[in-house]
Amino acid sequence: MKSSLALFFSIIALLCVESASYAQTIPKDELVFLTSEWQGERFPDGRPKIPDALLERAKTIGLDDAWTVLKNEGYTNQYEGNWKLIKDDVPVIGRAVTAMFMPSRPDIEKNIKERGFTKQGRKGNTNTWPIETLTKGDVYVADAFGKIGGGTLMGATLGNAIFSKTGNGVIFNGAARDLQELQNIKGFNAFVRDFHPSFLEEMVLMGLNTPIRIGSTMVLPGDLVIAQREGVLFVPAHMAEQVISTCEFVTRKDQFGFEMVKSGRYTTGQIDSQWTDDIKTNFLKWLSQHPELGSMTRPELDKMMSKRTW
Repeated sequence: MKSSLALFFSIIALLCVESASYAQTIPKDELVFLTSEWQGERFPDGRPKIPDALLERAKTIGLDDAWTVLKNEGYTNQYEGNWKLIKDDVPVIGRAVTAMFMPSRPDIEKNIKERGFTKQGRKGNTNTWPIETLTKGDVYVADAFGKIGGGTLMGATLGNAIFSKTGNGVIFNGAARDLQELQNIKGFNAFVRDFHPSFLEEMVLMGLNTPIRIGSTMVLPGDLVIAQREGVLFVPAHMAEQVISTCEFVTRKDQFGFEMVKSGRYTTGQIDSQWTDDIKTNFLKWLSQHPELGSMTRPELDKMMSKRTW
């Protein structure tokens, strides 16, 4: 038992030493290891790069349906609620760039800033460093340990900088300031614990593109963020396509079912159970008459129905 604990703490210590040389960034090989189920393209730092086309499709799905797909696959710690928003009607959809902040202590903050300024050419406070890494389609997700007063990771200036780089919003387990000015950024939104007039103080960046905790969830760099008025869902990158495809089918199935039940052709029991060949045939015929919902082959339908757990 003692040898196992010693090995565990040795590994943790090694990771901390390795991470220190990466400007608070997790080493690429460690990030690839943690996201090894992702088989697609990656950013140079190893972060999974969900295709832009999937991000566009994710903008049309419902958070409730996506949560159900994840839960049925065993991913039960992906949703976090209780947020304050800038705008109720602007969802935030994209790839997570993660940042972990901690309460500052002088020696650590001094060392981190000196290394950042002299060896990495960084400028400003450490809360600006994650913004330098952002690209189009990213969502800046930061754990600021729920701090409100003095925990404002962003004001109007940084909000504009973030939106110009990503075309997207932010998720902060902390606070933001300058609410009135942030409201004027068209298309921008922020999910925060609260708004506060104070400036950021007594906080330091301790992790960039590392696994972080947002409330009761674990978030990894590259996760698909689906933030809507009811809350925020973090979808592991390798699950993104399955979640989106299933949600798209559920939307089609629901519209088809509403019409069939309303017309009296099928009962709710028939629609909400495994479909007969007759229902499948009529569904595909109905779908061909609604090209705006996309197409689907019989094998694709059979595969989707065979895994039905929603």
